[in-house]
Amino acid sequence: MRADSAASLKKLDFSGATVVLLDAAAKPLTSQQFAAWMGSRRDRGEREIVFLCGAAEGFPEALERQATARISLSPLTYSHELARVMLAEQIYRAFALLAGHPYPK
Repeated sequence: MRADSAASLKKLDFSGATVVLLDAAAKPLTSQQFAAWMGSRRDRGEREIVFLCGAAEGFPEALERQATARISLSPLTYSHELARVMLAEQIYRAFALLAGHPYPK
């Protein structure tokens, strides 16, 4: 990890948040499973979820220790920009499914 990254990491405060590492090697979830996972967090009263994309070399140990969960958007590798768009789509889809709205497959 670069020195400026280490300094930036020390400034982050995830206390009280569910920290989720996006990791291609983690368990992949279907959209329905992701919605159920999000719903369970909501139903437990968790108010903040932080999703983190790792660098090519993975996550710093400090972040790994703070992680509550690891999920995979896909076993494929994507740029951070594309991963963020895909995550936003899945979050939108999850809340649509939780609200009972039909969502095209």
